[in-house]
Amino acid sequence: MSLRDRLTLVNIVLLGGLFIFFGVVAYVVVTILLYNQIDDSLQQTAEQVVRQVHMDTSGEMVGIITPNLKMTSNVYVQVWSHENLVFSSPGLGGEKTPLDPVGFNASLPSYRDATFNEESHLRVLSVPLVSGQRPLGVVQVASNLDVVDSARRNLLSVLVFTTALGVAISALASQASVKQFLSPLETITVAADQINRADDLSRRVPYDGSPEDEIGQLVDAFNQTLERLEVLFTSQQRFIADVSHELRTPLTVIKGNVDLMRRMKDFDPESLDSIDQEAGRLTRLVTDLLLLAKAEVGSLPLTKSTVELDALLMEVFGEMRVLAANKVRVKLTEIDQLQVIGDRDRLKQVILNLVANAIQYTPAGGEVYLSLNRSGDRAKLIVRDTGPGIPAEDLPYIFERFYRAEKSRTRSSAAGFGLGLSIAHWIVEQHGGTIEASSREGRGTTFAVWLPLAN
Repeated sequence: MSLRDRLTLVNIVLLGGLFIFFGVVAYVVVTILLYNQIDDSLQQTAEQVVRQVHMDTSGEMVGIITPNLKMTSNVYVQVWSHENLVFSSPGLGGEKTPLDPVGFNASLPSYRDATFNEESHLRVLSVPLVSGQRPLGVVQVASNLDVVDSARRNLLSVLVFTTALGVAISALASQASVKQFLSPLETITVAADQINRADDLSRRVPYDGSPEDEIGQLVDAFNQTLERLEVLFTSQQRFIADVSHELRTPLTVIKGNVDLMRRMKDFDPESLDSIDQEAGRLTRLVTDLLLLAKAEVGSLPLTKSTVELDALLMEVFGEMRVLAANKVRVKLTEIDQLQVIGDRDRLKQVILNLVANAIQYTPAGGEVYLSLNRSGDRAKLIVRDTGPGIPAEDLPYIFERFYRAEKSRTRSSAAGFGLGLSIAHWIVEQHGGTIEASSREGRGTTFAVWLPLAN
C-alpha cells in the first residue's frame, strides 16, 4: 500500500470515527431528552391521580373522583386497589390487565418500558399507594412511545446517512488533499531519477511552496545534498586529473632516462640523479596524499602538549636561513614568549611549509620576514615575503589541493604539488586556529596564523 493510500485510510478512519462518535452522542442525548419529557408528563399526571384518590374513614380506598382529572389523549391511567381495578382510562377499552405487570408489585415509584397487549410500546410509571405502612394499591400512568420510537428511527436513519455521506466526502477530500500535499515528493522522485540517469548533479529540485514547511525543508535539504555532492564530485574529478598529471611528469622522466641508459648500455650519472630526484618527488607526493587522506577520515592522530611557540619558531628560523643560503635574506622582526597546546611536529610542519614557500617563490635578493606576537588570547604568527604576489582571483583557492597560481609563481623542478597549504590549513584548524593569506601583485604575500594560547 502506497503512502498516499495509507494517509487517506488514516484520514477516513479518523473522520469516520468522529462522525460515529458525534452521531452516537446525538442519538443518546435526543433519546434522554424525549424520555425526560415523557417522564415529567407521567409524573405530573400521577400526582393529579393520587390527589383524586378517595378513601373511607378506615383508610381503605373506595374510589376515585374523575371529573377533576386532566389528562391528554396520549396518557393512560389505571388505579388498582390491591388486585381490583378501580379506575381505567377510556382509551384502554376496559382492559383488565395492568399496564406494567412487573411494576405492579413495586414498593417504590418506578419507570419502565412495557409492551401492552403485545401491541403498544408504553412508558409506564408505577406509584404504590400506602397508608402508613399498609399498601392500598397502585397507580399506573403510561404514555405511548410510538412517536418517540418513530423519531428515534428517523434520527438513526439520518445519522447513518450523514455518517456514510460524510465518510465518502472525507475520503474524496482526503485523497485529493493528500495527492496535492505529496506532489512535491513525486517531483523529488522524478528529479532524483533524472539526475541518476543523466549523471547531472547540477540540477535542482523545483518547489513553489513555502520553504518553512516540512516539504520545503526536505526539498532544501535535498538540494543542499545535491550541491555538496556536485562539489565533491567535481573536486574528485579535479583531484584525479591533478594526481594523474603530477604522476605523469616524473614517470615520463624516469622512463626516458631508463630508455637512454638502455640504449647507451651504460649507467649515466646525470640520468641516475634525475631518476633519483623524480623518485623523491613521487615519494613526497604519495606521502602528502596519504597524510591528507588520513586527515579527511579522522585517522591522523595529533599528540597535543604544551608547545613553546617562540622556541619552535627560532628552530625553524635557523633551519630556513641555511636553506635560503645567499639567495634570500630571512629576518626575524618580532618574537614573544608564547605557549600553545598542540602537536609540536605538526605545528613545525606548518611553519616550515610557509617559510619554504616564501623562500622558494621570492626572487634572488628578496627578503622573508617572520614575526610572533600576542593578539588578545591568541598567538599571531606572520610569514611575509617580497615575491611577485598572488593574483586576487587565485587567492581564495590557494588552500585547495593541487591548486597553484601559475601566473604568479613559476614552477621549477623543486616545486611542490599544491598540497602543502592544504595540509597546513587542516593542521591549523585541528588546533582551533585560523590561517589567512593576503597578497598584492608585485608587492609580496603575507600568511597569518592565529592559534589559541594555552591557559
